[in-house]
Amino acid sequence: MWVQSLLLCYLFFEITLFLYLPSVRPFYSQVRSLSPLLPPFVMIDGIQTSTSSSSPTEPIFLRARREPFEYGLLPISKLIFADGTATLAPLKEKLVQNSPSSPRIDAPTISDSLQISLENARLVLDTLAAVLPSDTDPLVTAGPDDIDAVGADINDLILFLYIQSYKRLLPRSHKDAVAVADVWPSTSAFDGYLSALSPLQLVRSNCRRFMPSQADEEAHQLSYLKKHLGNILALLAEPAESDNEESVVLTVERFEHLGFLFQFGEKGSERIPLSQAASFFANSDPDMPAVPVPATQVHEWILENIAASLEQTVEKTTTKDNGPVNGSDVDVTMADASVGQPKSQIRIQTAFVEGISKTFVIKNASEIKGFSVKVINCHDSVIYILAPLRYATVYGCSDATIVLGAIGQSVKVEHCERVQVITATKRICIANCRECVFFLGVNQRPLILGDNHKLQVAPYNTFYSKLEEHMAQVGVDAGINQWDQPLVLGMVDPHDSLSHSPGVSDVQAESATCVEPDQFTNFLIPNWFGAESTNSTKRNPFLLPETYMTSQRKNHEVLIGLKQALREVQLEDSRKRELASALHVYFKDWLYTTGNIRQLYCLQGD
Repeated sequence: MWVQSLLLCYLFFEITLFLYLPSVRPFYSQVRSLSPLLPPFVMIDGIQTSTSSSSPTEPIFLRARREPFEYGLLPISKLIFADGTATLAPLKEKLVQNSPSSPRIDAPTISDSLQISLENARLVLDTLAAVLPSDTDPLVTAGPDDIDAVGADINDLILFLYIQSYKRLLPRSHKDAVAVADVWPSTSAFDGYLSALSPLQLVRSNCRRFMPSQADEEAHQLSYLKKHLGNILALLAEPAESDNEESVVLTVERFEHLGFLFQFGEKGSERIPLSQAASFFANSDPDMPAVPVPATQVHEWILENIAASLEQTVEKTTTKDNGPVNGSDVDVTMADASVGQPKSQIRIQTAFVEGISKTFVIKNASEIKGFSVKVINCHDSVIYILAPLRYATVYGCSDATIVLGAIGQSVKVEHCERVQVITATKRICIANCRECVFFLGVNQRPLILGDNHKLQVAPYNTFYSKLEEHMAQVGVDAGINQWDQPLVLGMVDPHDSLSHSPGVSDVQAESATCVEPDQFTNFLIPNWFGAESTNSTKRNPFLLPETYMTSQRKNHEVLIGLKQALREVQLEDSRKRELASALHVYFKDWLYTTGNIRQLYCLQGD
């Protein structure tokens, strides 16, 4: 009892100090950190944790947000400023001058300030909206027709432009090119790493041995931010109200914008706002503006957290190389998520479907605990990811059909050959692909960049019982479909580490053609969700264009007529058997030549 009384006295003293002595508020967090007594919830190493003895709390480290690096880089040369603040600081001043009445910058202002086309300025806003950390930002909540006018917060825009200079981690080359020469064509579009390493070879080998792991990429991104942190803080800071003209500070509002690049929280857990993680802004009263903090103090605090995070990453990598990995990895493959641990104990930020060959995979919302999925190096397979997600990546796949459910932020498809992708999403980016077909329900214009060949686009062509429910959860609008309005950028992506032929940097990428209406077919997804409710999706929620509707009706009428003719034909029993046998042979050949035989295996497994 005496311990409880002492804690209550401590809390009473703390509240009284905070409310009635605002002059000591700048030192409030320091007083708390020196206190020998800890209330039930305290700040330890900048993170709010519980001191309850029911379960030990693992330390939570500062991370680089993957989304801006994975989905927010645009191959537009005028957006890439390699000299940091030397160009971006004057640009920020120019943006402020061009928009004096609002902290938000619209598309025409971006176009004028950066000397880019209005179309590319809209692409900047649309891409920024896809990678912002806040779901409540006006740019994120704006409809497709309102994004231009709503605009972006100037600080978010400057950070977005700064990281356009980021270069990816170079992959380690695969040395056994001869072993895959008979599988992967030597004339493949993949000039660099993937030309020597086919999806099938990646299946036979452990593909993660030859490609940077997720941890490698995160460490590379965090190291990049560490290197450029001084410039980044200089762009966000403002002069202090003091006699020292060189002193700059960060307000809590400017500090929160760093959440575009950094986050606290891992393993799929809820992320902690930066201002609540930093001791100098923690527990700030919304009704009493927090005292600005010197930029040098923020710089030192972030560097300390980056060092701790990089050290933890090295320890994890060492453990992974020398022994089994525990269940606390940030990312878990789909196979790992189904065995070895109860699902309630597995917390996944990114789910992987990786190295699948000549089979099918079905994953629904209950089996994917994170908010993103990566389908990597899958070959000759059918993959269903029927879940509402924020992000999806399809990378290095061939001869596969991949059905993605509702993707609320962005889909990226890279380095694929002869792949069919079916998805309902807000945005999609297609890069360095060959002979692929995309059946799209997409709210924004599909972005096509890189070295592409013989791409085709078509309207969305399927549904499953929970599709509309999933679309509502992530904000995909079935009333808007811009599948046939691709936006094509340059041949070479400066952020891509793969090699390219000389002289093609200024060549425009090849666009996509539309699938002919008479070649368009619906894709049937079996009902894996059991009994359907009254609110379940009964048909394709995206309205087909009239030419495709007409072709569908025509094909349906031809099929009915053929069925009727077969029923009415007057043939002897032996001739009927010959006809039935011929039809079966042709149908079987069609199943194997098109790869649709896998669909029958899938249905049989269901």
